[in-house]
Amino acid sequence: MEDVSDTRDLTRRKVVVVGASAVAAVGLGGALAANAVAGEQRGEAAGKSAESLAEECYKLTSETVEGPYYIDADKVRRDVTEDREGIPLLLHLKVVDAETCRPIRNAAVDIWHCDAAGVYSGYEDMGNGGGGPAPTGEPPTPGPSGPPPGGGHQEPTDDTRYLRGTWRTDRKGFVTFKTVFPGWYRGRTVHIHTKVHVNGEWTDAGYEGGSTCHTGQFFFDEESVLASAVVEPYASNTAERTTLDEDTIYDGSGVQGGLLKLRYDKNDIAKGVRASLTVGVDPEADNTGQ
Repeated sequence: MEDVSDTRDLTRRKVVVVGASAVAAVGLGGALAANAVAGEQRGEAAGKSAESLAEECYKLTSETVEGPYYIDADKVRRDVTEDREGIPLLLHLKVVDAETCRPIRNAAVDIWHCDAAGVYSGYEDMGNGGGGPAPTGEPPTPGPSGPPPGGGHQEPTDDTRYLRGTWRTDRKGFVTFKTVFPGWYRGRTVHIHTKVHVNGEWTDAGYEGGSTCHTGQFFFDEESVLASAVVEPYASNTAERTTLDEDTIYDGSGVQGGLLKLRYDKNDIAKGVRASLTVGVDPEADNTGQ
């Protein structure tokens, strides 16, 4: 019987080699058109860049816990902002098969996150970290007013659904959400939750069936979080903030671990932020984050 894993490894090596060869050809053309030394340097740089991209393509994005505040896809929409105030955030994702690099089309991608005050919709009775205004005085103990990071699922306490939504990837694997820059709460760094569902069916009612192949979280670098912290309404969030390095969920592996690539005006982040990431998944896996 054929060893599937060996076949996949062989396919991976073939694609990487082909990619490197194609870049070498482009580098040669550039050398003929310009100075030989400069062209060789450019060719080497391009080759290294292409090799890095190929290697990155074959990395699975880190799986994480689902967290206590997931609500199954009941808001099929790209703009999840509703009435939440905050720095505009455009989240641009590409979902690919980490084994083949091919885009995954018609996948259902969920995102959900807290608002500037650390409030999660659907859980407004649970205090900062689960909903409601940021608490004052002594930090809450684990329980109804703030369960520990990665705790078991909590049943919703209300019907609010801001900063939550599901949308499908296009034929190139892209999906974009319009939201706001998340805030923070005690025990966690700034983050956005996500799930990727495949092999289901899109109907008039939404997305049905299929399986969850990825459960993860997206993270923001410290520079961007510090910049947001001086802008209202974030500046009014008095909750103790956990840095990216201190977070117990982020694995420190950069983009593979869900660290977003950000673009914004360094002098005025309030104008808005563009965030992007390629999410590598195994469409045959079952990763519910439980």
